[in-house]
Amino acid sequence: MNLIEKMNPNLEKITISKIRQFDQEVSKIPSILKLTLGEPDFFTPDAVKSAGVEAIQNNQSHYTGMAGLEALRKAATHFVKRRYHLTYNPEDEVLVTVGVTEAIATCLLSILVAGDQVLIPAPAYPGYAPLITLSGAEAVEIDTRADQFILTPEKLEKALTENKNVKALILNSPANPTGVIYSREQLAALAEIIKRHEIFVISDEVYSELNYIGLTHSSIAEFLPEQTFVLNGLSKSHAMTGWRIGFIFAPSYLTAELKKTHQYLVTAATTLSQVAGIEALTREADAALPMRNEYRLRRDFILEKMTSLGFEIIRPDGAFYIFAKIPADLTENSYNFCLDFAKKKAIAFIPGSAFGEYGESYIRLSYAASMEIIEKAMMALAEYIKEKRTK
Repeated sequence: MNLIEKMNPNLEKITISKIRQFDQEVSKIPSILKLTLGEPDFFTPDAVKSAGVEAIQNNQSHYTGMAGLEALRKAATHFVKRRYHLTYNPEDEVLVTVGVTEAIATCLLSILVAGDQVLIPAPAYPGYAPLITLSGAEAVEIDTRADQFILTPEKLEKALTENKNVKALILNSPANPTGVIYSREQLAALAEIIKRHEIFVISDEVYSELNYIGLTHSSIAEFLPEQTFVLNGLSKSHAMTGWRIGFIFAPSYLTAELKKTHQYLVTAATTLSQVAGIEALTREADAALPMRNEYRLRRDFILEKMTSLGFEIIRPDGAFYIFAKIPADLTENSYNFCLDFAKKKAIAFIPGSAFGEYGESYIRLSYAASMEIIEKAMMALAEYIKEKRTK
């Protein structure tokens, strides 16, 4: 038997994330220091950990309802209302998911059929397109490089005109890999275009608490509440990547449909993590503040060092990434640049090609790493660039 031939043929069109592939490849290098993955180097707040331990001790090891614990849904809706001026009913307008990754999958699997198209401002997080492809739909990337990585109303209108089967737009702010943030005015302008079209907006806002410009995070759902799925979670804001808690906020009639897909994917999010999530969104609601302050210092340090070396960088105002264009006098593609640097200096970045064709000639650094590691990385990068220019 050759059962491989009977598997979903769309699997042939996708691969394991190139971020993970590259990270695994360079992990074989002795003493490698990595600025690769998007995982906070901080620990989950003590009160949140204690809540998880107490949940274990209290035998809270049974299923919750499919939508998640009522207390967590109430905490989540209260949080986004107080922080972002978004109003949702905790009874029927929020789902607790297994991280934002499952939230993305739930939304896409719920809305897409073969032949649909999904617009993605690019370069983009590589976790969207493969799920679209598995659904038999098409990911349509919109090149934002000339507009400081921001989708403009003009380019959105053009994409909607040229592509006749658009079902959804994915918007990520603050963005991975670029770190850019859409202002409230920019979102309002995009909303005016979207209102004229029967499409969904999947708004990935998992980095919403990591904003370095002193402005309140804005969501396009403020302007398009009936068309938008808001995705958020605790991984970045509370250093809880391994707890796997995310949320989908949407109008009740859409949430009812999403719940069907969510149930058959995971039944419900992990009970112990949900209990800890209540603590995260109540007593530890401001947990991101000290992390944010430290990230800002790291970002500014890297910006200064890399700019002085000739890298072009659009200032990232959110998330914890630097997306830098390789100096024009260094001609290698991004993969070769990062691999050679890793082998010679034992420091790893992610090649921009991992984020699609519009990421080529860039590299991404995650500054979710200690300042000690970052200082070593910048020193090594300066040495590497000097060596290449004196050859």
